[in-house]
Amino acid sequence: DVFVAASRMVGYKKMPMIAQAFAEMPSRRLRIIGDGPDMKKIRAIAQRAPNIEVLGRVDRAVLIGELQRARAFIFAAEEDFGIAPVEAMSCGTPVIERGGVTESVVNGVTGIFFPDQSVESLKMAVANFSALPHFAADICRRRAMDFAPQIFRSKFIDFVDSCKSDSGDPA
Repeated sequence: DVFVAASRMVGYKKMPMIAQAFAEMPSRRLRIIGDGPDMKKIRAIAQRAPNIEVLGRVDRAVLIGELQRARAFIFAAEEDFGIAPVEAMSCGTPVIERGGVTESVVNGVTGIFFPDQSVESLKMAVANFSALPHFAADICRRRAMDFAPQIFRSKFIDFVDSCKSDSGDPA
C-alpha cells in the first residue's frame, strides 16, 4: 500500500507539497523518485517522516517496478499534458492528480482529481481514493494505450487530413 511520486524536482511539479502532505498522513507510505533543485527540501521533509522514502534518480526498470507495485501514482503538476500519468497507467496504476491532465486520466475510472495544488487538497484526495475499491489495472493500461505513438500518429494524420478537407485544399 505504497504511493509513488516520480518527477523532475522543479518548482511547478510541487514535489515538496506532495512530501508535506504525506508527512501529515503518517499511516500512508510514499516513495519519491527523481532528482532536481527541490531535492534538498524533499529530503528535509522526509527526514521527519518515517513513512516517506526518497529513492532519488533510478533507472527505468526500477521506476517501472515501483509503478507496477504502487497503490497509486501522485501527480501534482499543473501541465497541459503530462506523460508521467500515462506511463503510470500503462503499468496498471491509477493516478491521483491535480486535474490538469484531464485528457489522459479519467476521473473515477483511471484515477481521481484533486482541485487545488495544496497539502489539504491532496490529503483529502488520498483519503477519498483510499476509501474506494481498487481501480482495475487493465482499464488503466487500456486508457494508456490510447496515447501510444502509433495511435497518436494516426489521430494526428486524420486531424490534419480533416483540416485540409475543411479548407478546400486538395493537397
